[in-house]
This record gives sequence, structure tokens and C-alpha cells, in this order.
Amino acid sequence: MPTLASFRSPRALLALSLALGGLLATGAAQAADYPVRPIELVVPYQAGGGADVMARGFAAAAVKHLPQPIVVVNKPGAAGVIGWNDVINAKPDGYRLALTTVEVTFLNQIGLAKFGWNDLTPIARLNADPAVVVVRADAPWTTLEQFVAAAKKPDANVRVGNAGQGSMWHLAAAALADRTGASFNYIPYAGGAPAVLALLGGHVDAVTVSTPEVAVHIAAGKLRALGVMADRRVKGFETVPTLKERGIDLELGTWRGLAVPKGTPPEVIAVLKAATAKTMKEPSLRADMERLNFTVDTDLDSAAFEARMAQESAYIKDILSRVALLQK
Repeated sequence: MPTLASFRSPRALLALSLALGGLLATGAAQAADYPVRPIELVVPYQAGGGADVMARGFAAAAVKHLPQPIVVVNKPGAAGVIGWNDVINAKPDGYRLALTTVEVTFLNQIGLAKFGWNDLTPIARLNADPAVVVVRADAPWTTLEQFVAAAKKPDANVRVGNAGQGSMWHLAAAALADRTGASFNYIPYAGGAPAVLALLGGHVDAVTVSTPEVAVHIAAGKLRALGVMADRRVKGFETVPTLKERGIDLELGTWRGLAVPKGTPPEVIAVLKAATAKTMKEPSLRADMERLNFTVDTDLDSAAFEARMAQESAYIKDILSRVALLQK
């Protein structure tokens, strides 16, 4: 077995340098050949929700711009923590990506995660959608004011479903209660889709989710939107007032993005960024996004995306402190 002393000779040092150079060259060559096998895209929620639909649409459109397919893998649980931990701890070789959402900016603030938003390297933001307050079409409330008034009554027990304890949709309902003095019974599910199904089945009285997750059911006359948490009315929801129009100063929503583990080679990141930029311009993907009411709001500059996440983390921390979810 060689010792440190054995590397003092010029010949040994040269051999060591050549060996290290070979390893670096091999790594660079592997990155240059990327990808040579299918890429996994981990969605930390159940199938059928907004994040899952966005991921599958993106994966289908990306086949034109990558030599290998992107395979969507659902790993739900703990408001996204299980799936994101899986990617954070994966080998940083570009073969396991994360579909990120706004929760990644604040889960550590409520004690659900040890990681922060900067423990992943962002590739791009794909879209952004506001939260919407939704009830069944046969519910007794036709306006947001009626809904809030009902939730202010003693022992009202208005059940509001969400995508899991500590998710953005939990936070959206808690923030609404904070702004209005209402009181809700928060019912967690493993994603937005199960929460919406629970509402359709009459197991909860309302949900706060993203607009794409309920657009089809609203169009079919099964659900009714009472208000959107946006600065202006939303395309496809033009008849639905914003909370600000109803005197409630609240804007919240989600976005979906792509990220890789820290330490992923820059050559691999460059391939993914280029493919993402081309994919997001695919007419078929954009048409599907518009048809499903996904807001086309991309941010392909990873540095700008990081800055935005830092701002959101601070903004949401302030809201969390008011709704008693922030961990000191």
C-alpha cells in the first residue's frame, strides 16, 4: 500500500497527477455525453395535482429537446419534504431532478424540513398560479363574504382541505382566517388533487388550491370559486373577484420549477437549461397550459429565480409569524 512518503518522488507525483487528470477528464466526458439514460423527475405530491400535471406536460414536450426521456416519479408526503429530500441526497449527476413548488422556500421555517430553498440548484421556474377559494356548487355560500361570515360563527366547523399540513394551501387558508377573523378546521391531504376530490365528495366544505387544479370542475358546474388571491383577476376566472376587491389584502399562490442536487456539473446544468428553454416554447405545451388554466410565467434565469425565492421566503415568514405557524 503506498504511503505519503512514496509520493515524494517526481515520478510518483507525475503518476498521481496523471491519475487525477484522468478522473477529471472522465467526469467531464460523462457530463459532455449527458444524458445517456432516462432522467427521473421527482414530483413530491400525488398524481393529478397541479405540480404533477405540470411535470407530465413538461416531460412530454421535452422529448424533442433531449436524447433521453424524462420519467415522472411521484414521491408524496410531508408537504413535499419526502420527495425533495430524495433529490437533495441523490447523486448530483443530472439523472434525478426535482419539480419544486413555493413550499421549498418555507418548510424549514415551520419545522417540517431541515433543508432550505438554497439546498437545491434551480434550473428554471415553469409557471406561477394564485390560490383560489373554492366550494361545491351546491354550497350555501355564493360569495366570499358569506363564506367568511359562516366561518366566524361559534362552533361553525367549516372544514377546509389542503395539500398537507404546512403546505402553501394550508398557509393560504390560515392567512385568510388571519385577515378576516374566520376560524377553519384544516383537513390535510397528500396533495391538491386529493383535497379537491374530497371537496367533490362532500368530505370538506372548501379548499384553497391553485386555479388549474379546479378549473375543469368549475367549468363543469360542480364547484364554485369565491375569490382568487392575486393582484388582478385571472384568465379563465374573469368572473371571480380578487380578495383585494373584497377588502382583504392578501396575495398568495404557488409556482412550479425544476431543480437539481447541489454539486451537479455545470455542463449538465447547461444542457438542462437549454432543453428547458426550448421545451417551454413548444406550442403544444403552451396550448395545454392555457387550456388547463396554468399561467405561463417562466423564469429561465436561475440567478433571478434564486433572488425571487429569497424574497418569497422573507414575505412568507412574515405571514407565518402572524398565523402562529412559524417555528422560533
